[in-house]
Amino acid sequence: MAKATFGAGCFWGVESAFRQMAGVTEAAVGYLGGTLENPTYQDVCSGRTGHAEVVEVEYDPEQVRYEELLERFWALHDPTTLNRQGPDIGTQYRSAIFYHTPEQKAAAEASKAALEASGRFRGPIVTEITPASTFYRAEEYHQQYDAKRGHGSCATGFRW
Repeated sequence: MAKATFGAGCFWGVESAFRQMAGVTEAAVGYLGGTLENPTYQDVCSGRTGHAEVVEVEYDPEQVRYEELLERFWALHDPTTLNRQGPDIGTQYRSAIFYHTPEQKAAAEASKAALEASGRFRGPIVTEITPASTFYRAEEYHQQYDAKRGHGSCATGFRW
């Protein structure tokens, strides 16, 4: 198994979208990229910890390629909006790829460059590509939030 970690705005819908992919064995929402150890949702929402809302995906590379996960990531959100996705505003909603290996870094950079060159978006892509640091699992009530409430996913305007 391998891990991939993405920040694409509200983590509820992002988790749901990755869980539905063949080859994904687990997806958990949490916080990554900040300075406070063991942050809570309230801490992260304050905007003072530097964490992003993320989804940590465990996947079988023999069933789904990392590049396919990247394609899903790009389709889930607007990577041209800095610290904002739909109605959610703040650094915790930033677009981010947190890589776990040098191969993931290279694939993420190549994917971002190809998307920029495609002309799909009018503005520049602001997605950060950063090494993964400590992942803090979010509170249990956030895990599989959409499924627990019978929702399809967060409404961000992007569809996969």
